[in-house]
Amino acid sequence: MIDSLRLRLLLWLLIPMTVYVGLSASDAYDNAVSSATLIQDRALVASARMMAGQVAWQDGAPVVSIPPAALEMFASPAQDAVYYQVLMDDNTLLAGRPDFPAEPDFAAIHPAYNTTDFDGRPLRVVSYIRALYDEGTLRMVAVSVGQTMQGHQQMISELWQPSLRRQLVLLLLAVALVVLGLTIELRPILSVKDELAARDPNSLTPLRAGQLQVELRPIVEAINQYIQRLNAQVTVQKRFVADAAHQLRTPLTVIDSQIQFARQLDDPARLPQVLAALHEGSRNMTDLTNKLLQLSQAEASNSSAFPRGPVDLVAVAATVLEELAGLALKKRIDLGMETELDSALVNGNEAQLAGMLMNLIDNALRYTPEGGKVTVGLAREVGEPAHYVASISDNGPGIPAEVRERVFERFYRNAAPDQPGSGLGLAIVREIVQASQGTITLDTPEDGSGLVATVRLPALPEDGQAQA
Repeated sequence: MIDSLRLRLLLWLLIPMTVYVGLSASDAYDNAVSSATLIQDRALVASARMMAGQVAWQDGAPVVSIPPAALEMFASPAQDAVYYQVLMDDNTLLAGRPDFPAEPDFAAIHPAYNTTDFDGRPLRVVSYIRALYDEGTLRMVAVSVGQTMQGHQQMISELWQPSLRRQLVLLLLAVALVVLGLTIELRPILSVKDELAARDPNSLTPLRAGQLQVELRPIVEAINQYIQRLNAQVTVQKRFVADAAHQLRTPLTVIDSQIQFARQLDDPARLPQVLAALHEGSRNMTDLTNKLLQLSQAEASNSSAFPRGPVDLVAVAATVLEELAGLALKKRIDLGMETELDSALVNGNEAQLAGMLMNLIDNALRYTPEGGKVTVGLAREVGEPAHYVASISDNGPGIPAEVRERVFERFYRNAAPDQPGSGLGLAIVREIVQASQGTITLDTPEDGSGLVATVRLPALPEDGQAQA
């Protein structure tokens, strides 16, 4: 795997250009061969025609006089050898070499070309047939001219090599320009890298796009969006730590004061009362600490890495009701569940959803007076997509409409000062519901008293498989 962007882009350019140069060079070579062959063949046939024009009858016999011009046209720096043969149709040799490698077809009406070997060298040959008349007698004479191919090869090189050199220079120039262009054009993104490397580790300010190209700006925008989300998360965490420290400071101060008071007691009879107060303070701090941990876990459940799967709300609600039955019995509260569903599958984390129902039902039990009623309802809401609706209703004092949004804030409490609670229950519930892609609302029941908390969670498909 090649990691260098420069090299990868260079290969994207170099490979097709190399293929193009190769194909272009091959085509240029073929054209050069065709051109050189055409020039040589025209010289050969011109020489053969000139020799054929010199064949005549003399004293009843054919004779030929080879003009010097017929051979001088082949003069070249390559010093090619030229051979010829003038042959009658009865194989009578009029001129030239008897071992000339030509087998003329006396019936041919067009010049015939071929390449053969002669004296260990390639030879380009043309055979030209001419009719010769004498007193009504028709005779055929064949003039064959051959030339070695050093000049032919030299002409191919002269025609082909300049084109090849131009293609190679173009390829090298393209490579150089790509390397130079990438070096220049990558400077803006490298400046972003330098800015990131030089900034303070605690800095969460957005990056500057500067002179960054349009195609690369989405990268910086995505980084800035991530920084913005990270900044919001850090702000939440800082606020959480500050709030937690503030909330833990009070019970710790109370416990410390009670310990100091106990150490100064002179009357042993009052010690059990102080220990009871210490126990109550310790229990409240333990409850607060557990709620803080639960809130932290609820916030973490918003991450895509948090484990989720099919969860049956009916089974979870039944388990939670069993755990809280003792508290309901102690306050003589009618606690029950109303549903016609055998199961209600949603995509979530079972422990988190159990914590959500636990907080909602526990809140209802705590704020409902003795002899009251708390009811958990589960139903399926048909729609696109379908939802399961969990409702927890009570006939307690309720929550005024103007503060129903605020009760989801951390440490906000809509209760009397002497009433126990941390102000974290509904904040935990909201985090869990949002992580499960659901919604929660607080309303007044139809009978006009108390409070009903309604949670809507997307239903899983009928096959019960969690969707990504």
